[in-house]
Amino acid sequence: MDARRAAEAAARASYGRLIAYLSARCRDVAAAEDALGDALRAALETWPRDGVPARPEAWLLTTARRRLIDRMRREQARDAAAETLRLIAEQASPERDRFPDDRLKLLFVCAHPAIDPAARTPLMLQAALGLDAARIASAFLVSPATMGQRLVRAKAKIRDAAIPFEVPEPAELGGRLAAVLEAIYAAYGAGWEDVAGADPRRADLVEETIWLARLAVELLPDEPEAKGLLALLLHCEARRPARRGADGRFVPLSEQDVRLWRRPMMAEAERWLAAASAAGHIGRYQLEAAIQSAHAERARSGQVDWAAIVHLYDGLAIVAPSVGALLGRAAALAQTGDPQAALAAIDAVSQEVVATHQPFWALRAHLLRRLGRTDEAMLAYERAIGLTEDPAVRDFLLDRMTTGSNGAPAR
Repeated sequence: MDARRAAEAAARASYGRLIAYLSARCRDVAAAEDALGDALRAALETWPRDGVPARPEAWLLTTARRRLIDRMRREQARDAAAETLRLIAEQASPERDRFPDDRLKLLFVCAHPAIDPAARTPLMLQAALGLDAARIASAFLVSPATMGQRLVRAKAKIRDAAIPFEVPEPAELGGRLAAVLEAIYAAYGAGWEDVAGADPRRADLVEETIWLARLAVELLPDEPEAKGLLALLLHCEARRPARRGADGRFVPLSEQDVRLWRRPMMAEAERWLAAASAAGHIGRYQLEAAIQSAHAERARSGQVDWAAIVHLYDGLAIVAPSVGALLGRAAALAQTGDPQAALAAIDAVSQEVVATHQPFWALRAHLLRRLGRTDEAMLAYERAIGLTEDPAVRDFLLDRMTTGSNGAPAR
């Protein structure tokens, strides 16, 4: 394998695990990222000359660990330097080729109450799951510069406050769980957007997030929201094979061939949702999983109870209000036969918030078309198309725009 491609593949497969492992030993997320960055640069310099090592991830780990040791040696004046060196050097022999996966631990560290709540989930997405600041900023509808500042401050807080790198005591877990689950869900969303599977890193991310959701359930078996999140991810992932046509065409949820949905995964999702519901404490992820369960009913009965979905979104808007929840409710409301009310609902959102939010403009175009406001619909379609990164989704919207179809918006 080409050296550069080997380095990229190793980074895709192991970035989060490496950062979590290194951070847990040096207590400094930024330093761990710098060290891994140095290791990747070293790989690009030496692998073309010396050949790709048999275990690229282990090579990166050993090299990054050495960079951290060198850095701490230059800072021997610190009282804690000797102890930190000992921790980093632990199991440092280059022949060791495996390292523990500390990502769930790092997620809980990043959710520490001393860290700004607005930075907790973005920090987890970057440090433990390897998303870049620009993509994180897009997900949170803020500028990359603003997100970058939040992340820098959060990493400095971990270092300066000497926040311990350990899973909190059971009494503390509940206060951090919501941020951890939010990060896992947001990371899944980043991978789910790659409908074509063209980006291997995003495919890896989907697998990692479902695995982390399972770990969260294992760590907190009495937390219904952890089970609700796992149910939600499994329901969404079950439909992946139907999201593209044989020709690569994007297929919206309402038009998907339910025969392609993964029934075993849907059945598992239903079991986790039932287990979560048995606790009697409703929450965001249980509601979102219930919405997906209502869509899954089409595979059994051929029908979707849109009124029930609207009611579920009503509950979600109370428990966890968001732009996404509002758009989902509006889309369901339109399906019940009231596109005017749906349009009024989304137009009440601040234009500043949704200025670059593609799903808003795609839904608005769809609603305007259904109401016969063609000129306004064309402008909304143009806005949505301009904000779309996926070529297949762009083609889908162009087709809706030019053919005058009243099909559902891209989802």
